[in-house]
Amino acid sequence: MASPNISFDQIPASIRKPGKYFEFNTKLAVRTLPGNPQRVLLIGQRLINGSQPALNPLDIFSDEQAAQAFGRGSNAHLMVRAAIAANPYLQLTAIAVDDPAGSAAAGSITFANAATSAGTISLNIAGTRVDLSVAAKDTPESLASQAIAAINKLADLQVSAAAGSTATVVNITARHKGTVGNSLVLKAFAQVAGMTVAVVAMKGGTLDPDIAPALKVAVSGGHHIVINPFSHDAAITALRNHLDFVSGPLEQRGAIGVMANNGSLAEATALAGKLASGRVTLAWYRGAATSPAEIAAAYAAVVASEEDPARPLNTLELKSLDVVAMADRSSRTEQESALYSGLTPLEVGPGERVQIVRALSTYTKDAQGVDDVSLLDITTIRTLDYVRKACRERIALRFPREKLSERTPAKVRSELLDVLYKLEELEIIEAVEANKEGLIVERDSQDVNRLDAKIPVDVVNGLHVFAGRIDLLL
Repeated sequence: MASPNISFDQIPASIRKPGKYFEFNTKLAVRTLPGNPQRVLLIGQRLINGSQPALNPLDIFSDEQAAQAFGRGSNAHLMVRAAIAANPYLQLTAIAVDDPAGSAAAGSITFANAATSAGTISLNIAGTRVDLSVAAKDTPESLASQAIAAINKLADLQVSAAAGSTATVVNITARHKGTVGNSLVLKAFAQVAGMTVAVVAMKGGTLDPDIAPALKVAVSGGHHIVINPFSHDAAITALRNHLDFVSGPLEQRGAIGVMANNGSLAEATALAGKLASGRVTLAWYRGAATSPAEIAAAYAAVVASEEDPARPLNTLELKSLDVVAMADRSSRTEQESALYSGLTPLEVGPGERVQIVRALSTYTKDAQGVDDVSLLDITTIRTLDYVRKACRERIALRFPREKLSERTPAKVRSELLDVLYKLEELEIIEAVEANKEGLIVERDSQDVNRLDAKIPVDVVNGLHVFAGRIDLLL
């Protein structure tokens, strides 16, 4: 006689009292794939007047909440603002770090010559426009004084202004210590006859916070996207180690890291070479007045808006970024070079909208230095993470207290195959029928309590290039 196929979790087989007993079995209830909401972790520097202590994660729902928590005009506050502007429905957690023991970056704006006509001088302070009204015969001293008042009136700026060595010079100092201030862009546009304005770029910021303690605090948070505003070697190593740990086969909480650069192609390429990870994507937007930290926050928010892990991010808009000057816009040749270097170029598209060209990881070569495109698009690792999640949850739901008998491998294989077919229906993976013979579930050769599985996954690729030949017929 065949052994029974029905097993009970709550009704014992030893009952002798007559009765009709029923228990509820929910293991077969879920027949669909799991959802894929994207939780984002943002790391940024706080000001001492913020109410939220350093290294204490906080779920963020608004720009104003971030201003109160981390200090208005802080690096963390402005990163949150950029992220929410790019994706208002973001599931965002922020964790702040204190300034390092280094120096704050500084620059200056110098006015020269009296105005001979009325006009306007526009300053651009890290992407924020500050307009100065100029009357005929206004002096450089009066404009410097007006600039100091106008800049310090804007509490959201990442800098403060003060009188310089002479009355015509305005010293600009970053609110934060560290190299983060070196990336703040100062620009001036004078539309006034006679008067000139000279700008000295921000520099001199030294050291950066250690993000490893922040990542350690958030290691169990289950975040899918981590925004890192710092590009020094220690931060890169800490980010990569964090992503490898939480995404590994034991923790299984797949995550990617997001960074950005607004410098030259050579500078961005060098940074991508240091990252060299299939789990880190680096946005490149040359000449942006918006800081790299804010660019990264906006980019990560847009990535999080797409819950389909296989769908390309091409052309998606980053609404909170400034539109760079024509001279700074990357050419097609530069974009091709960037894409071959593991960069994600951002460009100004139709309607003067900043958008993604193609979202790549920074992994371009294997450990031997051989070209490797296996994890080229960031969608690939996101797809693999989701496939693992779908398979893991199905097995966990169906077999929470299963015995390992000769029939168990076939039952597990059937469930995995069902998950793969459902993934194929959503065009997340493909060719399941062709590859199903490669789906193997078998007992482990060393552990009698363990099942092993080999699951072939052909991920759906993005349609990035279309080529057509037009034949002329006369």
